[in-house]
Amino acid sequence: MDTDLVIQAQGGDEEAFASLAVAAGDRLHAVAHRILRDTDLAEDATQQALLTIWRNLPQLRDPARFDAWSYRLLVRACYAEARRTRHWTPGLRLVDTDEPMADASASVADRDQLERAFRRLSIDHRAVVVLHHYLDMPLPEVADALGIPAGTARSRLHYAMRGLRAALDADARHVSREASS
Repeated sequence: MDTDLVIQAQGGDEEAFASLAVAAGDRLHAVAHRILRDTDLAEDATQQALLTIWRNLPQLRDPARFDAWSYRLLVRACYAEARRTRHWTPGLRLVDTDEPMADASASVADRDQLERAFRRLSIDHRAVVVLHHYLDMPLPEVADALGIPAGTARSRLHYAMRGLRAALDADARHVSREASS
């Protein structure tokens, strides 16, 4: 991020902030969508984060840390959205057929299975996975962005990956039981 632009926006320059918001908006929305798994909720969380960024920007001590700070505010907005709206999500399962699947449909089935497993994770675990694996942030940066100790970030990532594996294994057992019936 352009630190000069951040400094100008900190001084109340609305055009500088608009440039920051445009530059960060799509990136923040993509992260919010990956955490919340819902387009409308992600839009609301992104808007809330941008509003919070504008309000609190003068208090940002190090303009070079804008990205990590903005992710922290975005994740907090995602947490708030998740608490505000509890969605019912159907527990749909893919039924295995005896016919071999084409490569494209197998890929879709794998993505669908992974999506169901990811939705089972807590928002805390999703946030760590998204920041670490989607944004390719090292764990110390993830911890900084979330405002948690590095050990907590490592622990959350460990339990998130374990939870994903368990959910995928459970789905695979369920499908194999249905196929053998």
